[in-house]
Amino acid sequence: MSDYPALKKIRLNLARTKDFPQGSANHGYEFTAPLDETGHIDAGLWKKQRDHCRVRRFWGAEEEEVGHLIHRPGGSWAFHYDIDGEDDDEAGYRFGAHAFNPGEYVSIKDEDGEMHTFQVVTVQSI
Repeated sequence: MSDYPALKKIRLNLARTKDFPQGSANHGYEFTAPLDETGHIDAGLWKKQRDHCRVRRFWGAEEEEVGHLIHRPGGSWAFHYDIDGEDDDEAGYRFGAHAFNPGEYVSIKDEDGEMHTFQVVTVQSI
């Protein structure tokens, strides 16, 4: 049994796009977040477990990036990779309102400001 039963490992794969009409399992994110019983991120538990809320970005042949799930002022969520530098965060679009359940879709704005849609593929207890 996990010391953090609410923590889940969530995998997001790129949904269908012009370049990837079938979507892509080689482009996406795996991240850890505390989810409530309905699949929503629990901000209160995140505060207590934020050190465990990590993200891994995989994007084809590009080098993987590893960072943290952060809760920004105003309540929005983002993936933050460059702790000391100037890299922009990748913002989850309405992550606070989305349920992270397999089959659902979510959007993320990358560091270049481009919005991409992803499908929740798996949600696993860790």
